[in-house]
Amino acid sequence: MNEPAPQRRAHRIRLARYALTATATAGLALTALVPAPSTASAAPRPDAVQQHLDALVKEDGLPAALATVKGRDSRSRTYTAGVGDLATGARVPVDGQVRAGSNTKAFTAVVVLQLVAEGRVGLDTAVDTYLPGLLRGDGFDGRQITVRQLLQHTSGLPDYMDAPALADFTAVQYRYFEPRELLDGALAQKALFPAGTGWMYSNTNYLVAGLLIQKVTGRPFGEEVTRRVIDRIGLRHTYFPVTGDMTIHEPHPHGYLRTAPDAPLVDYTAMDSSMAWAAGAVVSTNTDLNSFYGALLTGRLLPAAQLAEMRTTVAAELLGPGIRYGLGIQSRPLPCGGLVWGHGGTAASYRTRGGVTEDGRAVNIAVTAIPDAPTARRMTDAIDTALCR
Repeated sequence: MNEPAPQRRAHRIRLARYALTATATAGLALTALVPAPSTASAAPRPDAVQQHLDALVKEDGLPAALATVKGRDSRSRTYTAGVGDLATGARVPVDGQVRAGSNTKAFTAVVVLQLVAEGRVGLDTAVDTYLPGLLRGDGFDGRQITVRQLLQHTSGLPDYMDAPALADFTAVQYRYFEPRELLDGALAQKALFPAGTGWMYSNTNYLVAGLLIQKVTGRPFGEEVTRRVIDRIGLRHTYFPVTGDMTIHEPHPHGYLRTAPDAPLVDYTAMDSSMAWAAGAVVSTNTDLNSFYGALLTGRLLPAAQLAEMRTTVAAELLGPGIRYGLGIQSRPLPCGGLVWGHGGTAASYRTRGGVTEDGRAVNIAVTAIPDAPTARRMTDAIDTALCR
């Protein structure tokens, strides 16, 4: 979900910083991506998206990169580069499952907004109404923080991922955390700013949103996400891990953690994802993530009023130039015009970026180690190529 210390702040902008980090974040006319017809005198033009993925592996040193691009004709094209397992040299599974990190926040926000549509939650109601006494700390109080502020990262709550217990990801790879234990790591810190006076990405907001969902529905968070989102739109390769499940269920590339700039990569595929919970535990594929954001943007998951609230954004330039953050979803301007909507995510050993456009183009790219800042920018370039060519 987040990068390991000491790289965590640099890579994420808080779990994404992205979370996104942004990027957030179905599809592009495939005629723009398919090589031009060959002639007797001309070889086929190399596929631009494949070239980007190859470069992420060969030039930037990532073990693997995967992508799915969906065109305006609703046809999808998948890509792979690199190796799926550094130990065996196994091939990268086509459209393999990955830990989707903070894309989970968009799923969480959808469930909260469905509860808003049902009249069971108020967006501008204090969190304390639903979770009395939960948020009390240095500079923050649940009586002054609204549900909207949680979903938009304007609450000022400190990030539990900055707590000492999560400073070393290798020490907690197989450790189970109760959500309240994670929350205690945030409550011991000072508020980032008074509620409603600023913007800063904090995973704690979505930890609290998950607790709110459980309190209002009386059901486990993962079951609500599965019932209300995953099953509702038929995401067959997406799931929320149950307690104790440390594996990735379907064919997948291994994910790798680098604990220091010059340290060797550590296989971090298996892990207890409870440290991410409602902020980042979902497992999915590029194709399913394209389907999720496409369904979301076209109104299959939320009534029009709640979708409009979700798409009402504030400036989030810390995530990147032009990025704005709504309620669990981000927008970013494309160089060819228009916006790409999505979220993206960072797990300990995977990063995903992508999104969908208003006219149905979509792309999602996954890599199997956390990229440095220049490499992350090249991931964004690959997304822009897929959506703009």
